[in-house]
Amino acid sequence: MFREFDEKQEEQDLRSQFLLESAYIDPNEEIGYPPVAISYGEHSYKTKDGTVSYPTPIATYGNFSFIAAPPKHKKTFLVSLLSAAYLGGGSKKFAGGIKGHRDGKCILHFDTEQGKFHAQKVFRRPLDMSGLDNQCYRTYGLRRSSYKERLNAIDFAIRTTDNLGLVIIDGIADLCSDVNNIDEANAVVQHLMRWTEVYDCHIITVIHMNWGSNKPTGHLGSALQKKCETEIHLEKNEFDNSIVNVKCKSSRGRAFDSFSFFINSVGLPGISDKDIDVLDIINGSKAKHTYKTNAAPVGQGYQTRQNLSA
Repeated sequence: MFREFDEKQEEQDLRSQFLLESAYIDPNEEIGYPPVAISYGEHSYKTKDGTVSYPTPIATYGNFSFIAAPPKHKKTFLVSLLSAAYLGGGSKKFAGGIKGHRDGKCILHFDTEQGKFHAQKVFRRPLDMSGLDNQCYRTYGLRRSSYKERLNAIDFAIRTTDNLGLVIIDGIADLCSDVNNIDEANAVVQHLMRWTEVYDCHIITVIHMNWGSNKPTGHLGSALQKKCETEIHLEKNEFDNSIVNVKCKSSRGRAFDSFSFFINSVGLPGISDKDIDVLDIINGSKAKHTYKTNAAPVGQGYQTRQNLSA
């Protein structure tokens, strides 16, 4: 019995030793800032070598973030805007100062809530906005699967996708049976932390808030808040509810500046932090849009935007 105990202890000690050796962080080693996946604007800071300018991150590789808002606050439209910015191509006319640092990396996009028709509409937006094909943008609808099947499928896709840069999970709550089950919630967040570190990607997740609250839903929302790099909140503009304000609620690094976006007449999101004067050409139709962030309340001239609710 004692011999068996000693063997089990020895095996456990060897595993612990390996874990500690691989987890050791030398405080004297120079470790660079995590590379930026998506940024909004720039900031400067002083170093011993002078002033350095750096993209202000919304997302960095090796971390995860989440978008939270009540239902029908256009969370999925923000996902489309960030995805298009990350893809690049011709997305700048929509994304403005939001910039992707893709360097040829690929996107995995999972939707857990919508049927095939509506999920495809969401998946088409970044391609229409960027003008690129879907060679490096892989999209999956997991609505009919169980929460365990979804989790396993996402794990498989992340493990087997080469050159992975960005993962979007629109509906993180659907990876557990109950957002208030603390064990399941912690297990989902553990997956996010492991995936991002092992595969050096960034994961953007989406979760609901309860109406009248600024807290993401359940124990899962609390666990996300504790472990994420960036917590992003959305709220309707007080003068025009077709405009959505985007705020960095919290960040491990420098918070990005708030910005707003709206939905144009062909159902595509565009940033409205400055004057926009764009000619969109989608499927042969043309529409011109102009908007200023601090314009007057809804009235004449606002007819080009649609109050869409995805």
